[in-house]
Amino acid sequence: MKLGNDFKRVLRQIEEEKGLSEEIIVSSLEMAMVSAYKKFKGGNHQTEVYIDIENGEFTLYEVYEVVEEVSNPDAELTLEEAKRRGYSDVEVGDFIHVEVFPEDFGRIAAQTARQVIIQKLKDAERQVVYEQFADKIGNVIAGTIFKAEGDQILIRLNDKTEAIMPKEEKILGEKYITGSLKKFYLLDVRQTTRGPRIIVSRTHPGLLRRLLEVQVPEIKDGIVEIRNIVREAGTRAKIAVSSLDVNVEPLGACVGKQGQRIRAISDELVGERIDIIVYNSDPLKYITNALSPAKIVRIEPLLDQDRSVTVYVRPDQLSLAIGKTGQNVRLAARLTGWKIDIKVKEEEKLPTMKDLFMDISDIEADKPTAVDLFEDLPKEGPKKKKGRKK
Repeated sequence: MKLGNDFKRVLRQIEEEKGLSEEIIVSSLEMAMVSAYKKFKGGNHQTEVYIDIENGEFTLYEVYEVVEEVSNPDAELTLEEAKRRGYSDVEVGDFIHVEVFPEDFGRIAAQTARQVIIQKLKDAERQVVYEQFADKIGNVIAGTIFKAEGDQILIRLNDKTEAIMPKEEKILGEKYITGSLKKFYLLDVRQTTRGPRIIVSRTHPGLLRRLLEVQVPEIKDGIVEIRNIVREAGTRAKIAVSSLDVNVEPLGACVGKQGQRIRAISDELVGERIDIIVYNSDPLKYITNALSPAKIVRIEPLLDQDRSVTVYVRPDQLSLAIGKTGQNVRLAARLTGWKIDIKVKEEEKLPTMKDLFMDISDIEADKPTAVDLFEDLPKEGPKKKKGRKK
C-alpha cells in the first residue's frame, strides 16, 4: 500500500519544519499506523508496520505465535493452521508475519491515524527540545523577553522554545522590557505533559561564574581558579580566586586592563558591584581579604566558638567593613564560611604638651613642702626639770 507519491517530499518538509530526524518521523508514522489498525480491527492483535521511505509504500503485518493449542486467537496459530497458510518451515514457538491489506480502513481509522501521527510528532518534537536543553543545564543562554505572566517572566529562546523565569530568580529592581535581549543561567529542564518546562535565572551565582569564564581567558584555560562566589543579585557580589601560575596575578586577570573585564560583567548584571578577593589557605588572611575594601587592624579567632572571629577596625573603617545594611560583612561571612564580628579599636593618642605639663604639675603637687616635713616630725611635750635632793 502507498502513502502517496509526495511522501518523500512531505517527509523532508516535516524534517525542516519540526527539526526532527527522518528516523523519528518514520517511527512515529509506523506507530500511528499500528494504533489506527488496532482500533479499526478490534481485538488484541500484535501488529507491525514497515514503511519504505523511498517510494512511500508501507506494509502491515499481523504477528502470530505458533503454538500447540490456541488460547488467544488474536495472537496465536496452531502449527497445522500455519502450514495451511503456507508457512511450511515453522515450528512451535516460532512467530509468523501475516500481511494484511486493510483497504477499508475507513474514514474513522484514517482520522485516528492522523491524530496519532500529530501527537507522536509533538512528543518527538518535545523530546528533541528536552534533550537539546537538558544538556545545557548550568550554562548561560541568551533569550528575548516577550511576556510577563503574573510574577513570572517568559523568555523566547528560539522560534519554537520558551523558558520561564520565576519571581525568585529575578534580579530585584531590574526592568524586563518586552523585546530586550538578556543572558540567563539555565537552571533546570523538566519533562511535563505539556512539554519541557525550562527554568532560567538571573540571580544564580553560576551566571556570574559563566560570565567570568567568557570575559577572563585565564579562568577558561584553568590558570585562574574560582574558589567561591556569593551574590546579592543586582547589588553586590564577592568572588574568591587563586592562581595556579605564580606569574599570573589573579586579581589583575579578573579585573582586566583599566577594569574592562569586570566592568563588562557588571554592566550585564545591571551595575552589580563585584569584589574580586584573593583566596588564601590561611583563614585569618582570607577573612581579611574578604572584608575588602575595609582595612583591618587586628583579627582574633574565638577559641570558645567554632569558626568565629572578632575583627577590629579603626572608627573610620567601620562603615566600610560592615557595608550598607551589613552587606559587606554578610557576604564576607558567606564567602569564607566564618562568623565575623566587627568591633572598633580606638586609636591610642600620643601625649600633648598640655598632657605633659599636667603630668609635671601633678608630680610637683605630690612633692612634700617644708611645712609638710615639719608637720611630719614627731611632736613631744615640755620636759620637766629635775631638782636636787636636799
